Amino acid sequence: MSKHFLTDPKTLVKDSLHGLVVSNPHLVLDEAQKVIYPKNLSVVRQKQVTLFCGGGSGHEPAHAGFVGPGMLTASVSGHVFASPTSPQVLSCLRRIYSTDHGTLVVIKNYTGDVLNFGRAVERFKSERANARKPPPHIAMVVVDDDVGVVNPNDDAEGGVGRRGLAGTVLVYKIAGAMAVMGGTLDKVKELAEYTVKHTFTIGCALNAASVPGIGMPRSLEDNEMEIGMGIHNEPGFETKTIEPARVLVPSLVRHIVDSLPFKKVSGGKTGRVVLLVNNLGATSNIEMGLVTKLATEATRDAGFDPVRIFSGTYMTGLAMPGISITLTLVPDGEIEGARFLALVDQPAFCSGWTNHTHVEDAGCTDEAAQGPATHVMPARDAQWESVISTAYHSVVSAEPEVTHLDQVMGDGDCGQVLLSGATAIFEASSSAQLPLNDPPAALARISSLVEDAMGGTSGIIYCLFLDGLAQQLHHVDSSALTPRVWGKTMLGALETLYQYTTARPGHRTLIDALEPFARTLESTGSLAEALEAAIKGADDTKHMLPKRGRAVYVQQKENLADAGAVGLISVLKGIVSALQ
Repeated sequence: MSKHFLTDPKTLVKDSLHGLVVSNPHLVLDEAQKVIYPKNLSVVRQKQVTLFCGGGSGHEPAHAGFVGPGMLTASVSGHVFASPTSPQVLSCLRRIYSTDHGTLVVIKNYTGDVLNFGRAVERFKSERANARKPPPHIAMVVVDDDVGVVNPNDDAEGGVGRRGLAGTVLVYKIAGAMAVMGGTLDKVKELAEYTVKHTFTIGCALNAASVPGIGMPRSLEDNEMEIGMGIHNEPGFETKTIEPARVLVPSLVRHIVDSLPFKKVSGGKTGRVVLLVNNLGATSNIEMGLVTKLATEATRDAGFDPVRIFSGTYMTGLAMPGISITLTLVPDGEIEGARFLALVDQPAFCSGWTNHTHVEDAGCTDEAAQGPATHVMPARDAQWESVISTAYHSVVSAEPEVTHLDQVMGDGDCGQVLLSGATAIFEASSSAQLPLNDPPAALARISSLVEDAMGGTSGIIYCLFLDGLAQQLHHVDSSALTPRVWGKTMLGALETLYQYTTARPGHRTLIDALEPFARTLESTGSLAEALEAAIKGADDTKHMLPKRGRAVYVQQKENLADAGAVGLISVLKGIVSALQ
């Protein structure tokens, strides 16, 4: 999609950084150089090694979103997908350099970043020399965690190497934790270099990302995905038909562990890993949950133990619909591994990082969650089974009409949702799973079936009514269940329902059919008259303004009844037909 929230593409980066600062009061923006740093920078420089990272914008929250205690001391941003200039980087380095402890520079392996950050470091050294100051304590690490596009001859040819991706965040998370704990520059650099060497990432996207002010650089077909697409829309190594997540995600994990860089470092051995599942910008949270589940399972299936699992938005390619998976090998030794994981666990306080919450495992409460045990046995009853069967087939016949009405005035699912509930009840009855010799128990079980099968607002309304009806029937001898008594219990069930909804007759809902049925049945004892009253109530909804549900937001269509009321009529017709 090429639509964006924009004022001016030329000021987008600065405007965005201003937004970050106003929502994070501990931060300050050097607008001219697009540098983010903390308000207490002078204190930080005196206490610890300082760290900064940077690169082109468009990868938020990286890197400005990770400025804060426990991670970066500063970040410097270029234009969208473009490295910051060396004067910008030099300004950042001058500002945050710690004379007492030194400074670590972390960058991703892209030519522009390497050149501009490298030149800034060299210029800073020259400035110090020209001012007759001691050589600065500066170290630089270059992150190249991508295993999506690998040139096997890079080592021999001295090539450009692999790209830097989301693993960069883990590098400065671990280095930042060591710095805040008082580690020397050599120790901070050593840990950063270990993390770089032992971190591997693969990405996958469903399409490229639109660039604000420019648009889509290229597009995949609707049924295509690309493995290894870069965070600047660079082509990956394979474009293929979209696969189910259960196939795709394990293949990505397998690609990492089978890659030459991973095998070279792991030596073919398995062990513990940190798993980071990253949203490339436009993947929904619910999909991220699925990918995280599958990535965790696939990592275990590959023989590795994901002892720390992170899932979220860490490094994006603007609004790229995609994900990346990162594995970091934890040191083998028990002591070394524990120290490394302690750095992973060390809290960081910045907008882009979510700290894990650790609580004592006090045992499960599964038994309490299951509720009291029930001892009701299924039983058959010819009349109940006839009612359920007839009502089911009535709903099947009415479903197209109900669906059409809801497509016009709602979200179009009312017919299918009602049919799902009716089908669940019919199948349970047909397979003798209901306690049909015990009306309260039967209705309670039907309510549970409806809840599982229907969901949504209409489902819970049916459930609450059925729950209330079951409770009412506990006070009635089953031999005394005349039509009038059924009407009275239905009115009592409506009172239960009314405790949780403001819908009433006249609001254009299924209540417009349900209450007239119950009230007429209670007063006359006639199923036929009760059904006639319900049909009239549903028909009257044609002339009502919607006051509840999604139809409130849609202009009223003349002479169209409420879908929920019409659906209920199909149920009531089936019940009455079976009983007459």
